[in-house]
Amino acid sequence: MRATRRLSGADGIAEAARLLREGGLVAFPTETVYGLGALALDPLAVRGIYAAKGRPATNPLIVHVRETADARELVSRWPPVAQRLAERFWPGPLTLVLPRTERVPDEVTAGGSTVAVRSPAHPIARQLLAAVGAPLAAPSANQAEHVSPTTADHVLADLDGRIDAVLDGGPCDLGIESTVLSLVHGAPRLLRAGSLPRPQLEAICGPIETGAASEGVAPSPGMHRRHYAPAATVKLVEPARVSSVARQLELMVRTGALLRVSEPPGGDVETLRLAGDAAGYARGLYAALRELESRGCTAIVIEQVPEGPEWDAIRDRLSRAAN
Repeated sequence: MRATRRLSGADGIAEAARLLREGGLVAFPTETVYGLGALALDPLAVRGIYAAKGRPATNPLIVHVRETADARELVSRWPPVAQRLAERFWPGPLTLVLPRTERVPDEVTAGGSTVAVRSPAHPIARQLLAAVGAPLAAPSANQAEHVSPTTADHVLADLDGRIDAVLDGGPCDLGIESTVLSLVHGAPRLLRAGSLPRPQLEAICGPIETGAASEGVAPSPGMHRRHYAPAATVKLVEPARVSSVARQLELMVRTGALLRVSEPPGGDVETLRLAGDAAGYARGLYAALRELESRGCTAIVIEQVPEGPEWDAIRDRLSRAAN
């Protein structure tokens, strides 16, 4: 494939929609991270996503829709709790997992009986969905298991020449993937912590259980043990140990440190600092990991973040990166 085109503006959205309608692959911004889009109801187009990313066929995709009515056409059951959640949080960073209809190809669901759907809030994503006039399957626009992209440059670093185009909408606002909630069996079940904190969900739908209900086909992306990871070895340590661990590693390999409140280790350790609040930290996390990777760090020491529901998604991503 030729070098990936960078598109922007109204003309870029129109061209991206044309490429997608013809079965192509286009990365586009959402409020969470950049997604790699293809026509969700076209099996061949969806297979292209897996090929471009090197993604395991056992890892299902999220289908992006513009309106609640579009999601309801893809699911065989839409319970009242789904309606309440959609009214409160769509468009936004909430993915709902529900029983699928036969319209949804096996390629989207990894052969499972459910489909993950969400309505993104980013204006470019919404304009693109309107221009295409069809749902888009869109995992994060990066190589499989690598750090998710929050800028068009991140997309190109991973997928240049492997996809048709990237629609440049600048940096993503939230920086962490959507929260995934299953509404398939019994009480709502949290499958992936994300940008929407659990307490906000429970205020609408009541108590939420955690984790997949059974073994077998994964009902949601982001459930593999290692995910969202840089090429470097990642070590999570308590604030008091950041300097000692980083300086010890520095004796053997090029080392980076990602800090929140700790003092810099000094020496030749490449050091970046993120915001002290959860929202600011999430917004900068993936970009910081990619920056340390680009500086040649083969080991990254990350200061452990606090407890609390607003940090749940960040702790999840850091633990998966460190596995």
